[in-house]
Amino acid sequence: MKEQFVKTEELSFSYQAENENEAIPAVKNLSVEFSSGEYVAILGHNGSGKSTFAKLLNLILEPVSGRLFVDGKERTAELSEGELLDLRRTVGMVFQNPDNQLVATIVEEDVAFGPENLGYPREELRKRVDDALATVGMTEYASYEPHRLSGGQKQRVAIAGVLAMTPRCIIFDESTAMLDPSGRREVLSTIRRLNREEGITIINITHYMNEAAEADRILVMNDGELLFEGTPDEVFSRRDELLAVGLEVPQSAELVFRLREAGIDLPTEALSTPEKCAACIADAYFAKRKGGAVDG
Repeated sequence: MKEQFVKTEELSFSYQAENENEAIPAVKNLSVEFSSGEYVAILGHNGSGKSTFAKLLNLILEPVSGRLFVDGKERTAELSEGELLDLRRTVGMVFQNPDNQLVATIVEEDVAFGPENLGYPREELRKRVDDALATVGMTEYASYEPHRLSGGQKQRVAIAGVLAMTPRCIIFDESTAMLDPSGRREVLSTIRRLNREEGITIINITHYMNEAAEADRILVMNDGELLFEGTPDEVFSRRDELLAVGLEVPQSAELVFRLREAGIDLPTEALSTPEKCAACIADAYFAKRKGGAVDG
């Protein structure tokens, strides 16, 4: 059983309305646990509170109520700036727009920015930059100017900058939303490798159902609350509930539902990925042919 890494208890946050005294709730009484090494996707339509929740987990925002624990340590008002910095470094974050995350004119300098500001010695800094670039497959671009890179490459440099600070968890907040299909594949491949080979806990906030299908677990948010959660198979089996809150299921899962409506019995495991969908359809097809041959 994996150890608990991040935990929230009744976590809530509200934004102050402009020119008004009232507060607008964005996250409401969220109680969630994330295990070390887990890969979790968070789904929700625009305005569901998922990005605000990510910023609470990364300690960018301070909750108005509830409790947050990171690696066994609770965020409290008594924490010093140094202690908050340590917790933020433990949970890194990659945002949506890669251009907004790059601060230097050379790739390796950009990756070095975070650990350099943390005061690491030059020898340690060099190793961290080299290791981070190697992990995301960007070593050969170390001396490039960021503006010469594609969107996917820029996002991989942003990931390297987070990795150089050795986080145990990385939150990806719609990090593929502004990329073309090729760039999305690059970043997703990097995310999978970080999780499977490096053991980094991944929290991927996305509106792409095919991305969510790769996670161990999916959380579905609506109106600042946790609507339901489960494995990809379990979540995608609740198609009507997803549609009711402005979400869809992957195309392969939709195909499974339509084939079921046509009388073809397919198991729940066919819902999660196109590969499983294709395999289950093939099994059903050959089983039917075999049965027909026997009957004949």
